[in-house]
Amino acid sequence: MDSKRRVRTSRFLSLVLRHDPARAGITLDPQGWADIRALLDGCRSAGHRVTHAELVEIVRTNDKQRFALNADGTRVRARQGHFVPVDLALEPTAPPELLHHGTVGRFLPAITTEGLRSMSRHDVHLSADEATARRVGARRGAPVVLVVAAGRMHADGYAFRVTDNGVWLVPEVPPEYLGAPVSRA
Repeated sequence: MDSKRRVRTSRFLSLVLRHDPARAGITLDPQGWADIRALLDGCRSAGHRVTHAELVEIVRTNDKQRFALNADGTRVRARQGHFVPVDLALEPTAPPELLHHGTVGRFLPAITTEGLRSMSRHDVHLSADEATARRVGARRGAPVVLVVAAGRMHADGYAFRVTDNGVWLVPEVPPEYLGAPVSRA
């Protein structure tokens, strides 16, 4: 599969598995899993032909590891970032002392006042390292990386979860847990 097709297909899969399963005429189970045959049929019906081999390749090679296959390879889901209600069944986990969030400068005034909010997602996404947060922020412009006092938040009763691709999730980050921006690029 050429890189242009891989990106286009990955974006469509993200749309269907995270935001709008009805776009492909499928439903997700409560944990966000979709039957692969139904997904491939739905993609075809929506005008996006995807083979089983292409789907497996995208799951295996996606640089952000956005997708996961179940143990027997019959179901697929997005690992995080859902706008639709799902329970990823992630156990609360103690975070490292500091985590990072990538954003862009135009959002800093609201973040400074309100903190980080999940908006239409289920959780705020945080990274264990500055480089990953910088890449996340760069998707929308010149990145700004914020440091989150995750250890202090956890000690104050906030529950963190971590996905198997290393994204830290928390419902919100109040402004008092945010440090000054680490970098602007």
